[in-house]
Amino acid sequence: MANLLVRNVDEALVQRLRERAAAHGRSAEAAHREILAKALWKPQRKTFAEVLMGMPNVGRGADFARVDDDEAARVFG
Repeated sequence: MANLLVRNVDEALVQRLRERAAAHGRSAEAAHREILAKALWKPQRKTFAEVLMGMPNVGRGADFARVDDDEAARVFG
């Protein structure tokens, strides 16, 4: 494991880190590692096809039928 030294950090920010760590029952160093990991280890983006395949099957085709302009005007007008 590598070490990371961060200099010139605003004291108010350090205090907030300490408070956040204490609220979660861990050290400021552990909280710092968690914040860095969440910020930098972002999940891979899904492809458009994966997003579409992940959508639940809800309703029938008729439920999503296009409405004519007159009906849309009554609903949204």
